[in-house]
Amino acid sequence: MTRRCIVLLSGGLDSMLAIRIMQEQGIEVEALNFKTIFTCCQDQSAQVARDLGVRLTVVGQEDDYLDLVEKPQFGRGKGANPCVDCRIYMFEKAKRFMEQIGADFIVSGEVAGQRPMSQKRRDLDRIAHHSDLDDLLLRPLSAKLMRPTLPEREGWVDREQLYDIEGRSRKRLIALAKKYGLKDIPTPSTGCSLTEPKFSKKVFDLMDAPGESRRWDYELLKVGRHFRFNSQTKVILGRDEAENDQLRYAHQLSDANSTASLFPENFLGPRAMLIGPRTDEAIEFAASLILRYSRDYDAGNALIRVDDEIINASETEQAKALQTIAAS
Repeated sequence: MTRRCIVLLSGGLDSMLAIRIMQEQGIEVEALNFKTIFTCCQDQSAQVARDLGVRLTVVGQEDDYLDLVEKPQFGRGKGANPCVDCRIYMFEKAKRFMEQIGADFIVSGEVAGQRPMSQKRRDLDRIAHHSDLDDLLLRPLSAKLMRPTLPEREGWVDREQLYDIEGRSRKRLIALAKKYGLKDIPTPSTGCSLTEPKFSKKVFDLMDAPGESRRWDYELLKVGRHFRFNSQTKVILGRDEAENDQLRYAHQLSDANSTASLFPENFLGPRAMLIGPRTDEAIEFAASLILRYSRDYDAGNALIRVDDEIINASETEQAKALQTIAAS
């Protein structure tokens, strides 16, 4: 009887090797890619799935994922990354998918000790336990360092053909890639913007702001320059035409949390979005930021449209904005 497994495919070398190891043992492989609003970098999972001849299913987060980001049970890394909680969430999704398609077990390319936040031995055990996959989660690259799982004990997978790789060195992984004929070896990547220090500052700023943050707010963390006016109010400024269009679109959504959209009327410059109370002071601050990042405008007649109203931004307010930015 041919056994069937789900392999979590990120597009990285580890998950590619996990697929090839299973294929070498005659296991039927289904690839599963997990995406969140914080997924970053070029996604190669679709191309990898084609190259390896496996079917790929992509699943996304649900709204409860943001609760995990805001209040992780097992802590964060150096940024805003709740890696252990995220892996548990991911494997819970994988288990449901496994049950839906009638697969036998789940495979992950995780390597013991490779990532300090989520791949220490205790973290690997914790992830397997809390995702309710204890005996059905196989990590073939480090399997010989761990107790045998059900697929190994039952002979679905030959444990002798698995590995005992540990640590951050990629030498053995690259050697395996050559053994299995993998030509394009991707460079290491976290694939998650929550690990990035600059992006994490935006995340923590949003968490610290009063009121409830929604998915709309988190989506916008990836767009533009963010300026805090006060604890309740911030301004997002587009950095190019594409981001200006994103801000315009986001402001028009039914679940938008923004209170004003500003853009130059008679000169070229960025679009701004105001989030928080729409006070005269906040509007003036947002307008002055537009001037700060614009060129070739008439200082005495710099017209800015605020939704359906037009105002004349002043150089005095530009100076105020500069002081506020420097202090933030």
